[in-house]
Amino acid sequence: MEACIPCLGVRKGRVPPPPVAGDPLNRNVPAAARTFSFEELSAATRNFRDENLVAGSEPCVYRGRLKSVNQVVAVKLQHLVDRNNNVSTEQRNSEFLARVVMLNDLRHPKLVNLIGFCADGNHRILVHEYVPLGSLEDRLHDPSPEKPRLDWSTRMNIAAGVARGLQYLHDKGVVYRCLRSSDVLLGDGEGYHPKLSQYELAKAGRLFDDSEAQEAREFQIRTIGALAPETTMAAQVSMASDVYCFGVVLLELITGRRAFSPRAAEEEPLLVTWAQPLLKYRAGMRRMVDPALQGRYPSKDLEMALAVAFMCVQQEPAMRPPIGDLVKVMSLLAYDNRAEEPRGHLS
Repeated sequence: MEACIPCLGVRKGRVPPPPVAGDPLNRNVPAAARTFSFEELSAATRNFRDENLVAGSEPCVYRGRLKSVNQVVAVKLQHLVDRNNNVSTEQRNSEFLARVVMLNDLRHPKLVNLIGFCADGNHRILVHEYVPLGSLEDRLHDPSPEKPRLDWSTRMNIAAGVARGLQYLHDKGVVYRCLRSSDVLLGDGEGYHPKLSQYELAKAGRLFDDSEAQEAREFQIRTIGALAPETTMAAQVSMASDVYCFGVVLLELITGRRAFSPRAAEEEPLLVTWAQPLLKYRAGMRRMVDPALQGRYPSKDLEMALAVAFMCVQQEPAMRPPIGDLVKVMSLLAYDNRAEEPRGHLS
């Protein structure tokens, strides 16, 4: 799923035009992915009403109930994967179908999985699982008064789930590219069942080529503080840069701070830069913990979690651990494996 793509000519308050009947693209559907008509998706989203828009960092996503699968889904109006208006319709169709096939192959409990798609006429629409509780970013940084703050064990369980999702993608040879707390969606039930959204079907390399300077600048502004140095400076992405991003998300969970806080009074706005000197001594570690936790965390778990975060945000990619090692450590910290352990303050 792309993190930063425009929707297909749909803006707030505008309804997509009806499709042209009979699209040959539907005849090449991968077996597990369902095909939906435009009319079916329009009915599910109440004609793409603004009230059905899903709040979050990804544009043009609508909540809807599909009667054919008896399920609430996320309907994403999809840009036709190229940025070149000279690309033929046939090539666009091929690229979209390839995208569907690859997304269909990526299925895991810690991913927002593809349910199906629509390829009616000029419409290219992806249909994904709907994850009801919004993003980790909103839950951590913009909590509603009626919602309880996340406790320590839940935060570690979320981090462990994110690590498992990344491990699955890396095992498939997929680089996430720009993981942020806004990309982690939370589901119902104990532990919030975290799922990665907007994962990109990419391999190691450059995010942008030389002709995309403007897009690269906009990307840097949107993601300041969240990405590895080599990604920010040279748009280089790899599995090691994914690990760095995981370290930033873990620091957000521990500290309750954003990756970049421009309004932080008299303090360093970049979370990693702020955290690194504090990681060197215990008193600094105590300063880092989210005050909302009210001291309720196991001291050894805090030290272990901060050690993991510190290893992940090393400047040199080669110094960062592989995601498989992180999954093992985070599984020890997750509440479901340590539910009976007594908790206490850092001594």
